[in-house]
Amino acid sequence: MSRWAASTARAAVLSLVIGVFASLAVGAPARADNPVTPGNFTGYGFDQCLAPSQSTMNQWLDHSPFLAVGIYISGYSRACLNQPNLTPKWVSTQLARGWRLLPITLGPQASCQPRFPRYGTDKTINPAPGSKGRYGQARKQGSAEATKTVGVAKSLGLVPGSTMWYDLEGFDSSNTDCRESALAFLSAWTRQIHALGYVSGVYSSAGSGIAMLDNARVNRPDAFKLPDQIWIARWDGAANTSTSYIREDGWQPHARVKQYQGGHDETWGSAKVNIDRDYLDLGLGSFAAKEVHCSGVVISSQKYLPLKPATTDTTPDAGQVQALQCLLKEHGLYAGKVNGVYNSATIAAANKWQSAHALTVSTTWSRRSWMTLLIDGPRPVLKTGSAGPEVRRLQRTLNAASGTAQLTVGGVFDAATQSALRTWQGKVGLDVDGIANSPTWKALRAAER
Repeated sequence: MSRWAASTARAAVLSLVIGVFASLAVGAPARADNPVTPGNFTGYGFDQCLAPSQSTMNQWLDHSPFLAVGIYISGYSRACLNQPNLTPKWVSTQLARGWRLLPITLGPQASCQPRFPRYGTDKTINPAPGSKGRYGQARKQGSAEATKTVGVAKSLGLVPGSTMWYDLEGFDSSNTDCRESALAFLSAWTRQIHALGYVSGVYSSAGSGIAMLDNARVNRPDAFKLPDQIWIARWDGAANTSTSYIREDGWQPHARVKQYQGGHDETWGSAKVNIDRDYLDLGLGSFAAKEVHCSGVVISSQKYLPLKPATTDTTPDAGQVQALQCLLKEHGLYAGKVNGVYNSATIAAANKWQSAHALTVSTTWSRRSWMTLLIDGPRPVLKTGSAGPEVRRLQRTLNAASGTAQLTVGGVFDAATQSALRTWQGKVGLDVDGIANSPTWKALRAAER
């Protein structure tokens, strides 16, 4: 986040004016029903100063490993004062498609940070201790910046409960007044962010701002209001949330992000962007709420079996028949008892499904039939970090496709799910990328195996 060069003073003033209007997000009204962001998530993200175009976001959702994106929404010291793409519609569109947004403010910076003020007219954090030694002016600045950030966030449709991130660029933390005023600023920022109903996050370099916060947490736990979440800048190439610069117990579990790779170009689809890479572990982490079907019928299995009418020698697995009956009932095709008996009523309902989905109409319920039934429903893009009922549908269908015990159906898109998906994609001739995008959903719905 520190790689963007400063503009000339004259251009900066013009950009400042433009940026103020852009930050107000003139355009479609903000949606109050947007989800909290980033919420509960464990997975990969990227950040870039300029909010990408919708075309780029679409291509990166379909093809990249990322499901989170850092965006600069406020602060007169940020490089991208003009954000032409950043509107309420842009925000609601990304959230609706599954992106997790990390809204960033880059306002007053530490007084000993040599690259700021960036434009000459933007302020830095006031380093004066004041008569009581509480750095009162810095606290006022932090509170005011939080108020301004939340105002912009609301105008964009970023709802209460979302995390607002303050970007404090690296500085000389051995400079006492510089460090203490920065702590006072961030403490006031967090208090005001909380007062306005949002979650407080701070981004900074591992060795300066983050180490400063961690030392305050341990050595002066009652002196400052610390952020709820931290975003560690440590370009060590390790996609995790650890660093030797701070203790491992702080902001654990699920309250850390690490920017593990600095500015570089990546191309996904046909869209190239210069980004930083991030790994997130926030909220409760990626998790799927418990599900209930037909008053407790278990529809998940690691192996879905073909079903045939009972003979003198064989009887269909009762649990699997119950799962079939329950799913057909949920689709409005079966009105009988969910009793695990593969009877004429169950077969008639199964035949209706087979006929409607271009399957062979038969007394046998095949693995292909299982696939079409298990996959039916919404088709969002799923990848590492995704969680919820759509992931469960994907996991069940991959188990049906494989014919062997495979995935635990937990509803979180984890490494095992990605591996199983990649294996299946290779078998059916799709791009082996471990992402459930439109071609993947289409092939699963067609029961390709």
